[in-house]
Amino acid sequence: MSHSKLEQKPDFDAAYYRRYYLDPKTRAQSPASARRLAAFVAAYARYLELPVRRVLDVGCGMGRILNGLQKQFPSARCHGVEYSAYLCRKYGWVQASVADYQSRAPYDLVICNDVLPSLDDRTCAAAIDNLAQLCRGALFLGVLSAEDWEICDQDRTDPAVHLRPAAWYRRRLQRHFLNIGGGFWLKPASGIDVWHLDRLGPAPR
Repeated sequence: MSHSKLEQKPDFDAAYYRRYYLDPKTRAQSPASARRLAAFVAAYARYLELPVRRVLDVGCGMGRILNGLQKQFPSARCHGVEYSAYLCRKYGWVQASVADYQSRAPYDLVICNDVLPSLDDRTCAAAIDNLAQLCRGALFLGVLSAEDWEICDQDRTDPAVHLRPAAWYRRRLQRHFLNIGGGFWLKPASGIDVWHLDRLGPAPR
């Protein structure tokens, strides 16, 4: 059961992104931090020798991480999916939810950063199952858990979220993925071997 900080459902409009992404005084993520994250994700994927031909960022926001990954993998096809109608109009993303977006073919690398806490428990569980269907290689997942609330910068963090224990996410993710640290979750069928000491938690059932 999640502990919700959700006072009201946020409007993912221009004001929301101005506060949490554009204003240096209140933003949670800067362009520089997005570039660092994209560089880290790309470096870990290369270390794993993961073939990256198709990239999906679901909940891509303003596209900072996705654009960074496109520069890291210039020959890859990078796709952005976003729930916010405002951002889809502004940047041309496909409008859909992480819980119901479908693709004809799975992706080598899937990004889902700071999205799942906005969903209620049932929708979030469906979203995790859907991420498993969309991914054939590695998933990078960024989530604010209940344990993180006391250590995050609350002045720069959207409080309108569902705060769930990290174990809640792990139980559902481990049905589909191997946790290999750094926010990376690997599909066992990817064919990539990872030393057992590098695996965090049990193998998927």
